[in-house]
Amino acid sequence: MGKLHIPEPETALPGVELEDSQGLLQWISSVDHKQIGIMYLWMALFFMLLGGVGALLMRTQLALPRNGFLDPELYNQIFTMHGTTMIFLVMTPAILGFSVYLSPLMIGANDMAYPRLNAFSFWIAFLGGLLLYFSFFAGGAPDAGWFNYAPLNQRPYSPSPGIDYYCIGLLLAGTGTVSTSVNLVVTILKMRVPSMSMRKLPVFVWMVLVNSFLVLASFPSLNAALAMLLLDRQLQAHFFDNVGGGSSLLWQHLFWLFGHPEVYILILPAFGVLSEVFQVFSRKPIFGYAFVVASGIAIALLAFGVWIHHMFATGLGITVNSFFAASSMLIGIPTGVKIFNWLGTMWGGSLRFTTAMLFACAFLVEFTIGGLSGVSFAIVPIDWQLTDTYYVVAHLHYVFVGGSLFGLFAGLFYWFPKMSGRMIPEKQGKWFFWLFVIGFNLTFLVQHALGAMGMPRRVYTYQDLPGYTILNLISTAGAFIMGFSILYLMYILYKSIKSGSPAPDDPWDAYTLEWLTTSPPKLQNFEEVPPVQSFRPLRDLKQEYPYWQQENDPWKIN
Repeated sequence: MGKLHIPEPETALPGVELEDSQGLLQWISSVDHKQIGIMYLWMALFFMLLGGVGALLMRTQLALPRNGFLDPELYNQIFTMHGTTMIFLVMTPAILGFSVYLSPLMIGANDMAYPRLNAFSFWIAFLGGLLLYFSFFAGGAPDAGWFNYAPLNQRPYSPSPGIDYYCIGLLLAGTGTVSTSVNLVVTILKMRVPSMSMRKLPVFVWMVLVNSFLVLASFPSLNAALAMLLLDRQLQAHFFDNVGGGSSLLWQHLFWLFGHPEVYILILPAFGVLSEVFQVFSRKPIFGYAFVVASGIAIALLAFGVWIHHMFATGLGITVNSFFAASSMLIGIPTGVKIFNWLGTMWGGSLRFTTAMLFACAFLVEFTIGGLSGVSFAIVPIDWQLTDTYYVVAHLHYVFVGGSLFGLFAGLFYWFPKMSGRMIPEKQGKWFFWLFVIGFNLTFLVQHALGAMGMPRRVYTYQDLPGYTILNLISTAGAFIMGFSILYLMYILYKSIKSGSPAPDDPWDAYTLEWLTTSPPKLQNFEEVPPVQSFRPLRDLKQEYPYWQQENDPWKIN
């Protein structure tokens, strides 16, 4: 196959410069996938601060038994908004931000397939989040938990308009998520450079593609449930009202048919991030590329066969419980395959423990803890004993925070030089890493013990029983350490953007095409892209044209 012309180093990839005007109006009106991806990340950080404040208020209330810091009604509203915010307005936008920013760059495209749809998707999702928080000023926020179980979501139990804002806000946010997923599917399948076959896709792009199909298959269940609930509350449709002939259990089926795939929607792109980070900082190709991709596809398929393990205590019968117990154990296999793939990638490699690599390694520990506690719920008697206790709270946070968020932090420190053109000082990055890891484990590790001791979840206070007070105090202290670490992260990002050292185009000696562009990329990502020979195209290019390695020496930075 003939090679395309590679420009000389001093004139490589001239592109088209971004306009000098970088004012607010330019960002609001932008359809450039890079700016929209960055806005998704800022949206996630904004709502993380709001959700984090709610978490600290809850932990303050729970620091001591019989505490009167928050009344039950306000606690329920904050509890509901914290969970809803973190899942729908923090983790999901962060996933979409990385996906939208990086997917076109990694496949050699200049933009998404539908740039205006991309902008529409972001703004409607952001509007949905703002509308959800407007409920605090419109008579009361939703108060039935982020899962919003019936009959607690019906008007006799929640007469304020908060649940209505929950329905409309999440419908808007979900519309943005679904339309972005359509855009990503078309972009990856149709906008790749001609030489990049599906077998040469970077692992991150594979995970984004699988994840987009997972969104398209699971979100209709949630959207249908939200629409039905809104009809219940506004037009007395009685879908979930037992008294009116409906079924409160129907809400659980529809919600968890979305809710458990949502776990994998939030983790699969993080798996892709980690696959890129591990191989770059181990100086080795990903171990078992085909198995990593195939296990991601298997996870997406099996994700729709495990939702009943959230409902073992509802009395569905031994046959149903046994089937879903088996499928819940089965889904642990492809997840475990990935863990061993990453360990195999590091084994014998030339490891470099940057902040990104530290978060990736910490992920292996934290997510394994969350995965093992999750497998325990596949054992029906254990599930009956521990369901609705703080053991579930600990498991959920080890999966979402120790899994998804740790992976996203690895991606943030890995791709920040590309997005901003500035380096984050490694010393400050590692300070943030240790603060966050210590705070996270102090907060949630002890909650396994609280759950095993019988402390129920979703309660605003508790009795002074043996062990409860000290463990809750430790958990609250850890939460405040986590909160401080996030403020420190914001300071690091601000200082790095303002006065950080300039980033080379390829500071990590990386493997994929986004590092072929300038840092940050110009408006036109590429003028031309060399033929892709493997899932590590930039490495192949640097082997053929050694000046790329010389011009972007990764060991010159701090």
